[in-house]
Amino acid sequence: MLTAHFVAAALAPLLVRWWGRNAFLALALVPAGATAWALLQAPAVIAGAPVTESIAWAPEFRLDLVYRMDVLGLVMTLIVAGIGTLILVYCARYFHDDEPGLGRFAGVLVGFAGAMLGLVLADDLIQLYVHWELTTVFSYLLIGHYVERRESRRAAMTALTVTTLGGLAMLVGVVMLGEAAGTYVISELLADPPSGPLVAPALLLILVGALSKSALFPFSLWLPAAMQAPTPVSGYLHAAAMVKAGVYLVARLTPAFGDLAVWQFTTLAFGTATMVMAGWKALRQYDLKLLLAYGTVSQLGFLAALLGAGTRDAALAGIAMLCAHALFKAPLFLVVGIIDHGTGTRDLRELSGLRRSTPTVFWISVAALASMAGLPPMAGFAAKESAFGAFAHGGGAHTLVLAGLVLGSVFTVGYSLRFLWGAFFDKPDVADTPMHAPGPLFVAPAAVLSALGLLGGPLASAADPVLARYADTVAFGGGAEPAHLALWHGFGLPLGLSALCVAGGLLLFRARGGVVWLGTRWALSDPNRVYRRVLAGLDSFALQMTGRTQRGSLPVYLGTTLVTLVAVSAVPLLLGRPWELDVPEVRLWDSPVQMLPAAITVIAALWALVVRRRLFAVVLVGVTGYGTATLFMLQGAPDLALTQFLIETVSLVVFVLVLRRLPVRFSTPVLRTRRLGNLLIGAATGLLVAAMAYFALAARRAESISSGFPAATEEAGGHNIISTILVDLRAWDTMGEISVLAVAAAGVASLMFVQRRSRTPRSRVADLVVPPGGAGPAFVLPSPSTAPQTSWRPDALAIAPRQLSVQVRWNPLWLPGAQALAKERRSIIFEVVARMLFPLIILLSVYLLVTGHTAVGGGFAGGIVAGLGLMVRYLAGGRYELYAALRIQPGALIGLGLLTATGTALAGAVFGTEILQSGTLDLHLPLVGDLHLASSLLFDFGVYLLVIGLILDILRSLGARIDEQLEQESERATEAEEVTA
Repeated sequence: MLTAHFVAAALAPLLVRWWGRNAFLALALVPAGATAWALLQAPAVIAGAPVTESIAWAPEFRLDLVYRMDVLGLVMTLIVAGIGTLILVYCARYFHDDEPGLGRFAGVLVGFAGAMLGLVLADDLIQLYVHWELTTVFSYLLIGHYVERRESRRAAMTALTVTTLGGLAMLVGVVMLGEAAGTYVISELLADPPSGPLVAPALLLILVGALSKSALFPFSLWLPAAMQAPTPVSGYLHAAAMVKAGVYLVARLTPAFGDLAVWQFTTLAFGTATMVMAGWKALRQYDLKLLLAYGTVSQLGFLAALLGAGTRDAALAGIAMLCAHALFKAPLFLVVGIIDHGTGTRDLRELSGLRRSTPTVFWISVAALASMAGLPPMAGFAAKESAFGAFAHGGGAHTLVLAGLVLGSVFTVGYSLRFLWGAFFDKPDVADTPMHAPGPLFVAPAAVLSALGLLGGPLASAADPVLARYADTVAFGGGAEPAHLALWHGFGLPLGLSALCVAGGLLLFRARGGVVWLGTRWALSDPNRVYRRVLAGLDSFALQMTGRTQRGSLPVYLGTTLVTLVAVSAVPLLLGRPWELDVPEVRLWDSPVQMLPAAITVIAALWALVVRRRLFAVVLVGVTGYGTATLFMLQGAPDLALTQFLIETVSLVVFVLVLRRLPVRFSTPVLRTRRLGNLLIGAATGLLVAAMAYFALAARRAESISSGFPAATEEAGGHNIISTILVDLRAWDTMGEISVLAVAAAGVASLMFVQRRSRTPRSRVADLVVPPGGAGPAFVLPSPSTAPQTSWRPDALAIAPRQLSVQVRWNPLWLPGAQALAKERRSIIFEVVARMLFPLIILLSVYLLVTGHTAVGGGFAGGIVAGLGLMVRYLAGGRYELYAALRIQPGALIGLGLLTATGTALAGAVFGTEILQSGTLDLHLPLVGDLHLASSLLFDFGVYLLVIGLILDILRSLGARIDEQLEQESERATEAEEVTA
């Protein structure tokens, strides 16, 4: 079911493009199938046999994909999937075919339904949290659907900020609770609740997440602001699905922790306070949608108080009210959408006479509002009667809660009447509001939900055995016998309180003008304004802290980091006194030959400290790297040596490219004391790292895992242990490394994008650039002009590969791009040698790629060699030659490489047993011989492409861009001299 939802979400934009808004009808089949499946499983679940599914994910970390549907999960599945089906049907008539971003909206809405379904069925805390955050992201996209509206964007950001803050607190609580329990499986945790000092703070943090998700006080501000979203979003996320996640989490954990004071006090206090405050605020709203929004917040407080009370009767009332709320609040939001769609307004002061023009919508609203107000014979009445009864026999705290629930219910009746009067009845001095008649399919979803709410009251007794399955898991703390759901319990305190609520609500409605005046006069500060002030204060604080700590001095940053490293690491090292243990003696060398590169490395490192020329210092630093690579070679590690040599070469070239924009010499030496301090920091860090490396290796007692690498390498079908480790045995590490490289490349690309946006468009005017004599490459650039330019304009190509479509027609020259270089910058010998070496370098890189599994090489080394070939072309022919050498964009290479590696990794799970599982194939080809192929070669090919893309990106940014800057500066200097002359 989850896979079907996310596949449908991915296909939704395409379906909307084909079928327009009717694509929602096809998408509705997915949650409809989930609803049908849940109904088919219902008999077994009600009988006490939950449906479970478990898939091993990361057993070493006690993480599995575990799904479980008990009665609570069944109820939430029917709410999420069933109402989701109706909402999608509603969307098919709410939107128009030309709605901007409709395909994206459809995909996100179906994706949200899948994430919410996974949340209510997850039986693992970490897995639940993943789905929890997915709903946060999807809701952010749905609330901000109208991207052109500032209010919509602000509402989406508010919802994202508040719910993410709560989610992060919840994550900490989840980890604490899982570690205290020794398991993250929810069913196991409920069966054997943990105890200890971590449990109480963990539960408080989890409740922070639940309160923020369900918009309870003090996190209520985001839900009314989210009414900027389209009405289907409000009817689904904010009435039936997302906001239910918080109360669902409370309901899920109450059977284990409902008897704890911290759990009861938090849910009862904040739930009751939210119900009263939000209900009072709903009484003075003029926007029908805002009225329902504050009413939703009030009802969510009601649900949190019931489901977190920790008693069996309150739990029964809570799950009954959970169902009733979905059946009356969702259709009311849909009714508001119908009214807004047909009249163009939601302001109840401008609506009049709709009772006569839309009688069907009116009676649907009457049924839903009667259930919300708790009037018989609706489902809301049966649930509210049970709620009053659950607190009627408690102590002082329950009496206080009961008083709050009654007051909140009085407000509920009041704003229900306000909605009915404001939307449908005649108003003095207001003409009848014209309204387009809604179609049957537009009205049907709201009608179905209201009808179910009407049936819920008479069928309450039939639903009691089902819902009691969940309630019985909570400790019984009621009266003489457990309560039961029923439409009629006889005359008693609950019925009297219900009558009191109706009477109080009628009085509030009759005095609605005074209530609005009083509520406005005594209103507390606007929570949205408080929220914005808090964010502004945080921004100001962050700015001040950044100004004090981020001075832009690299030596200060590096010194602070190293001093912290020494202080934190040296203390336990000294206290542990590892030198007193039985550690082996230091072996100075295996062969005297190793002393030569070691001595050169040490001398170069020390010499780099005293030289004043930047280029000389860079060369000396490169010598230390080459010396280290030589030691690798002498130690019998050719793969490491090759990679180190290549990395040092690339680094040296990059340093040289950057040095063109820096002074030749270092700045004036700092104070002598500062220099001595830097030397001390460097020496202390070096000694610490050396000591930690030695003692860590000397402390080994168990056999090294490397002893099993040869056998594992043979099993993987390879002969090169190092390469096999990288692409097979520890391929997860390589996946992480290439992902980091891709992120680094994205950072470089983003900086280049900023530069491109700020660049003047003077280079867009070129139509055709032809070098003198017609030799060399012709760069064809699109332009509205029809007259080609015949002069050589190298500056016209300054940003061509990034902004324009470039077509290169080759001529048989050594380096055609070098034609654009100034004569003093050209070297014919270098150009000829570079042109001759380039094919050999590329051939060598391919050889290293394909032989890496059995000999020295690999995708990383091969990619660097190919990148060095591009470097040679660039250094010999300039930036135009770099553009001509490889016309593929760096981002495309990086993306293709990451896609290839990821696809190979996933193919292991599809065609094998797990992700990254490798396979081998041995072939005998005529005239070629035996051919050994491994799936890891394809993985290595992805690494190869990614490394080439990264080096190409560096060359184009630090090489070609700097060249362009230097040329522009030279042009400006020449123009200034001409003006002066």
